[in-house]
Amino acid sequence: MARAYAGTVMVEGTTLSEGRGTTRPLEVFGAPNIDARAIIKEMASLAPQWLRGCRLRDCWFEPTFHKHVGKLCNGVQIHTEGAGYNHSAFKPWRIQALAFKAIRRLYPDYPLWRDFAYEYEHGKLAIDVINGGPLLREWVDDVRATRQDLDALATSDEQAWLNERQQVLRY
Repeated sequence: MARAYAGTVMVEGTTLSEGRGTTRPLEVFGAPNIDARAIIKEMASLAPQWLRGCRLRDCWFEPTFHKHVGKLCNGVQIHTEGAGYNHSAFKPWRIQALAFKAIRRLYPDYPLWRDFAYEYEHGKLAIDVINGGPLLREWVDDVRATRQDLDALATSDEQAWLNERQQVLRY
């Protein structure tokens, strides 16, 4: 869960279940009315390079609390163990962003974004609070937006983070 959390934490700002009340919270996400295999296929067609470093598989789960409690959800599990895991290639934020984009493309009218007070913030969507602004949500919802558009929005911040953390790495 810790490896995927940098991406799956965003699921808290959506109507999708993040698998709370299962044995794999924040490693799975889904809902009763989606087709996880179709989502994974769409993700691979949009940006296969973003899926490196882990394995995705469709699964079924039933949350015992929180969103979709007691309902059978079709979901995606992000595997970050075993031979398919590569720490330097794994980009959890990109993977989750891509999943949202795939859902939006497959289900254009899906009520993806949760509107509730999040972290004591009122008047902003939770997904925007989690991401520090609306850019990710706007990219997901823009039917014309491409992988390259998100690259342009995110790459400089990602590189700045890599540079900033370099001085404190032990290994």
